[in-house]
Amino acid sequence: MDTFRDPFLEPGVLVRHPTETAWGLGQVQSVAGRKVTVNFEHAGKQTIDAAVVTLVFAGDDPRK
Repeated sequence: MDTFRDPFLEPGVLVRHPTETAWGLGQVQSVAGRKVTVNFEHAGKQTIDAAVVTLVFAGDDPRK
C-alpha cells in the first residue's frame, strides 16, 4: 500500500475539489493512506486519490 499521507486531512475537515467546483463543499469522512473519502454536498461520497488531487481546505490551509 502506498504510504502517502497528508497529516492535515482527517475526518471532519471541510474541503473543496480543485477542479470539480460544482461538487460544492465536502467533509472528509475517512482517510486510508492516500485514499480520502469525502462527502460533497452536490456529488455525494467520492473517493479521492490525495497523491493525484490536492484538495482545497474550506478555511485557512494549515499546510501553508
